[in-house]
Amino acid sequence: MTKTTRNPDAAHQMPSVQHEGRYRNNAPINRMSFKKTLGVFWTAMFNKPSHTRPAGAIPVQPLSRQQLLAAPNNSVFRLGHSTVLLKLRNQFWLTDPVFAERASPVQWAGPQRFHQPPISLEDLPPIKAVILSHNHYDHLDHMAIKALAPKVEHFLAPIGVGDTLIEWGVPAAKVRQLDWWQDTEIDGMRFVATPSQHFSGRTLRDGNQTLWASWVIIDDARRIFFSGDSGYFDGFKQIGEQYGPFDVTLMETGAYNVDWPDVHMQPEQTLQAHIDLRGRWLLPIHNGTFDLAMHAWHEPFDRILALAWEKNISITTPQMGQAFYLDYPSRGNAWWLAVEGVVESGMAERTEPQGQRRHS
Repeated sequence: MTKTTRNPDAAHQMPSVQHEGRYRNNAPINRMSFKKTLGVFWTAMFNKPSHTRPAGAIPVQPLSRQQLLAAPNNSVFRLGHSTVLLKLRNQFWLTDPVFAERASPVQWAGPQRFHQPPISLEDLPPIKAVILSHNHYDHLDHMAIKALAPKVEHFLAPIGVGDTLIEWGVPAAKVRQLDWWQDTEIDGMRFVATPSQHFSGRTLRDGNQTLWASWVIIDDARRIFFSGDSGYFDGFKQIGEQYGPFDVTLMETGAYNVDWPDVHMQPEQTLQAHIDLRGRWLLPIHNGTFDLAMHAWHEPFDRILALAWEKNISITTPQMGQAFYLDYPSRGNAWWLAVEGVVESGMAERTEPQGQRRHS
């Protein structure tokens, strides 16, 4: 038996706010003018720089169901973009599953994948729960949800997103919809829907009709933070004070633009959010799979890595499909340099400051 509750000890934690049927962020965000929005759309469709896509093949470590079943507990696998597979308590938990070829309403146009997923939907082991942050196409994949529905016990979603799942045929008994600061328990694991600063919508007419969220995942002493999409805001510090420290933060680091400061973070802000959350290890996500902005595809890795070195922050950059182990964390390597053919001496192996103390 599971239930959804709100933390009774956190009177300062405010639920989401709706106005005229649409959700709002706690702080007002600046919106681009219609003319500027059209300009960004035109550039993205017809004049996107070539460096937004990799020059070579993205390295992917293939996974099989047998490998995953044999993997140790407390394993984290990046499958692409913001899709992360967690093995906790010998069960599997999946964030924002996107397996489609394009992050788009149609599969003949829109941002195309740089790489195939390390494992197919069919080969995935049974999933205890899918954890969804919001309904944008690069986070909520209709095809993946339909395929996963028979092998997933629970779907955790912000308010309104669960209704979409039910419309797509997911049994209502499998769906739990949470407001900000509500939590739910599954087999002793606790999941808290926490605020983010973003927006929602899958068409021109449904903007902000469903909620967006980040997530806190608690497994006894283990704590994981999944950012979803967000601009930088003071909510990160509040979440860190309430639920930190976190063993690892899965933090949006990519698809940013100076014109979108309120809804996507620059790498400097990602690092500060990680610090606010009291994170021990930073695992940058929302990168390396789709070209959703005008920056070079590898720029998020370059910038966040340099910032982590400067601040002496433990950072890990596993390849797609490569395991990150919470019990004995490691840094990974700068695999993206080889993709562009610009590996410098020692660079590909160095992804944390020299002499940095490991966290366990």
